Amino acid sequence: MADARWSRASVRLRTTAAAVVVVAVVLLLGAVALVALVRGSLRDGLAASAEERASVLADQVESSGLPTPDPDEADDLDNLDDPDDLLWQVVTADGEVVAASQPLGRSLPVEEDDVTLRGADHDYLVVTEDVELDGEELHVVVATSLEDVADSTEALLTPLAVGLPLVLLLVGGTTWAVATRALAPVERIRREVELITGDRLDRRVPEPRSRDEVHRLARTMNQMLTRLQESRDRQRQFVADASHELRSPLAGIRQTAEVARAHPGALPEGELADAVLEESTRMQRLVEQLLLLARTDDGSQPRERREVDLDDLALAEARRQRRAGLVVDTAGVAAGRVVGDEVALGQVVRNLLDNAARHARSTVVVAVREAEDAVELVVEDDGPGIPEDDRQRVFERFVRLDEARARDAGGSGLGLAIVRELASAHGGTVRADRGVLGGARVTVRLPRP
Repeated sequence: MADARWSRASVRLRTTAAAVVVVAVVLLLGAVALVALVRGSLRDGLAASAEERASVLADQVESSGLPTPDPDEADDLDNLDDPDDLLWQVVTADGEVVAASQPLGRSLPVEEDDVTLRGADHDYLVVTEDVELDGEELHVVVATSLEDVADSTEALLTPLAVGLPLVLLLVGGTTWAVATRALAPVERIRREVELITGDRLDRRVPEPRSRDEVHRLARTMNQMLTRLQESRDRQRQFVADASHELRSPLAGIRQTAEVARAHPGALPEGELADAVLEESTRMQRLVEQLLLLARTDDGSQPRERREVDLDDLALAEARRQRRAGLVVDTAGVAAGRVVGDEVALGQVVRNLLDNAARHARSTVVVAVREAEDAVELVVEDDGPGIPEDDRQRVFERFVRLDEARARDAGGSGLGLAIVRELASAHGGTVRADRGVLGGARVTVRLPRP
């Protein structure tokens, strides 16, 4: 349940909480280490002072006998309930006190350790120095108060207890403000995307001036919106052009039928059937081309890839054009093998030859040749050619450079567009330029296997 609530929390909240937790752990560990370091340093200092005092007393015992209390210490000899900050005793191996700075009613432990004395509200640190006097083993025991250590530790804990929450509050507030500022462009992008619909693909999300991840996200989304808008525009244009192209043969069929119905005998016998057959054939060809383009757009072309002899396809299409009475020169057809869909590649060759035959005056030249790592299919005619400014536009859909002649010859403006789509699907390219015969020359370049 807690994980679910945490996952539903906002990015700002999670970022702030994570930052506060991390800083809190670090500060807490640092505070503990600081207190331990200060406490250890003070304790080591007191231990060094006590050891120095014990060493002095031991030297005194060995040189001049048992020490006597200082005059300042003598005033407190009878005050058993108020031990001094620094105490010392000389005790025998049996624990009998033979000399002391202040009577305590008990002997100090010989082992170095912390001890609590009567009347004191804090512990004492005990150090021991062994010494001999007249052949007897004695112990010089010095006890120093740890009150300063406790007071210094308490003095350090107070600012830490107050400062740590303030630091965490500052870190949390700063992280929240920075996260809010960093996520502000994301919120603006979200609001803009919420307003974008299929009819408003012209809108773009705001791109922040910073060159960070949010900027790259906004730029990527705008590029995606541009692609979607272009795809929608192409689809709308495709539908509009297809509707226009289909309307033309349907209108021709209807017009001929209405004339034959309104004026029986006005049309020669069989002319109605010929007109209907011609327009229906034209409409069938257009529908087939539209379906082929649709399959190419959704990636279903080519379907089956295998090695294909491009020269065989070119020679077969050349024979078909010769039967129609056109002169087709195939002297430049050499062996050329590519990998792809044979049906789709056959459509490429057919469309190129149909386009050349539609515009040629008398001759079409077909060539297949190998060039470096590719196979080139070249088709040119002796027609009027393609103006230089239109050599890229001619491969767009429903483009006719000579509208009347193309329509009369049955052209739909889709042949070269299909060539470009199928060549691209096979990893190839297509270009148009001026041929040796003065007409158009179209070159398809496909990779070799």
